[in-house]
Amino acid sequence: MNPIIKHYISAFKLGAVQKHRNLAVLPLETSLDGGPDYLTLKEALERALFAVTEVSEGGSVPNLKVANKADLPVLLLDGEELAGAKQNRVLNTTILVKEKSEVVIPVSCTEQGRWSYASREFSASGNIAAPKLREINKRAVAMSLETVGEFRSDQGAVWSHVENMACDAGTSSRTSAMKDMYDAKKEDLDAYLKAFACLPAQKGMLVLIGGEVVGFDFVSQARAFAALHAKLVKSYAMEAWIESRKKEKEATEGEAVKRAATPKAKAKAFLDEVLASEEKRYDSIGKGSDWRFTGKRLVGSALEVDGHVIHAAFFRVSESEQAGNMAGMGRRRGFRI
Repeated sequence: MNPIIKHYISAFKLGAVQKHRNLAVLPLETSLDGGPDYLTLKEALERALFAVTEVSEGGSVPNLKVANKADLPVLLLDGEELAGAKQNRVLNTTILVKEKSEVVIPVSCTEQGRWSYASREFSASGNIAAPKLREINKRAVAMSLETVGEFRSDQGAVWSHVENMACDAGTSSRTSAMKDMYDAKKEDLDAYLKAFACLPAQKGMLVLIGGEVVGFDFVSQARAFAALHAKLVKSYAMEAWIESRKKEKEATEGEAVKRAATPKAKAKAFLDEVLASEEKRYDSIGKGSDWRFTGKRLVGSALEVDGHVIHAAFFRVSESEQAGNMAGMGRRRGFRI
């Protein structure tokens, strides 16, 4: 593993376990320097310093245009959703958009049934894609980077997963919008949100669902993580709630709690796997380097800028997916739009 990223991950300190139903969160802290300052997407939009639009009047599904008017870079997280314009999208990769700049960013559609203007500019939907969708995107983007050198997703796989999630959640949407699913389950997600407090020095979270590690997110600044905390909790909670709905029986949930008796041990084992993963480096669309990681049963990425890890996210991959089922699907679809 790249020594800078290895240094950061090795320095993670796992906080006390926070639990609600089948979801367990271990706060991540570190004493390492947070590096360059930046704004989150929400902060930049609220201050009218950042604009996200279609690339042209006609639009392009896999691309959007951003304009940063701030004196600071703006951090866009992979999986972060933008709502409005011709259809809602999520970020394919984490980008630190340079100050006073414009750039085209790679995205995936999360609203299959609409291609008409709801607004001229995008707003932050308040959501981040659930971990399984982010994991699917990470594997597709890594394959795209390796084969064609672009941050492209498998759009068909994204639509399929959003549809399956909505079915599992028992929700419906006129335009098959992921945002509608989150809105419909607001009360359930709020119950999870109330159970997980953001600590003053917290910079990340490692998450278990049903007693098994799902993945983690880390950002370099505690202030930035505090601004992202609720969105990240909701993203993991959505997947946790769907999993609990699938099982439904109290006895099954009891077994999940029993399996989660040693979350710290499982968290440390997952971090050891992360440290043993293999990486490839690519130029980021914004500042720094975009690192892609693969392990026996995990996938991840990290944005490194001037010797600092700005964001890192790693997710568990199921055995069937690791065997190549999803990879084969991605190749057949050819990163189609």
